[in-house]
Amino acid sequence: MAPRSPLSRDSASDSLRTVAARGPVERGRLGVYAALGASVGSVPLPWVPDALARRVRGALVNDVAARHGVSLATEAREVLADPSGPEATHSLVARALRYVGIRVLARVGPLGALWPLRMALQTYVLGYLFDRYLEVGRTERAVRIDAAEARRVRLAIDGAFVRALTVESAPVPEPVVIDDQRDTATALLDGVMGMVASLPTRLLRRLDAAFDDLLASSDG
Repeated sequence: MAPRSPLSRDSASDSLRTVAARGPVERGRLGVYAALGASVGSVPLPWVPDALARRVRGALVNDVAARHGVSLATEAREVLADPSGPEATHSLVARALRYVGIRVLARVGPLGALWPLRMALQTYVLGYLFDRYLEVGRTERAVRIDAAEARRVRLAIDGAFVRALTVESAPVPEPVVIDDQRDTATALLDGVMGMVASLPTRLLRRLDAAFDDLLASSDG
């Protein structure tokens, strides 16, 4: 029997990714990480919320990467997990000032809900778009994501979060009611509530479009 030729490094890496990849991450799983992200602002110390948010986000991106059969360099995880972004100031003084500002706003009535909501949204969007990148946007064949690649993806994620408000996206198809027995007022109210219920889907489509555009422009 002829000896079996050893696999090349590239083919071994491809095999590893094929075995380990599990497809897109479940949205419920991302929701749990988002809830964890929303809870980190309750610790009454200036630097602890950032540290806890970094832990949650780091676990999230590691989870997403593992489910796609890739790994993260230590620097890459830090870039993706940093709650302030790759270009923010990270001194203890800056964190304390940011914390004090958030706490002052939190005392002003309904604004108190903005901090956990913001953290939840940012955590969910991080996981959702990083998952999208690994599912359909990544062209590199390396098994490990390095800091440079992570920075490019992180900038596209942060930009998409802002740009999603203005970017054009494919419309969400709405079902057609057959044999509609509703009166005009009921149909109008149903339509308004249905539109509100479709907002998450519309937002995710806009995020997809904005992220894909930013990622493509960073490749160029």
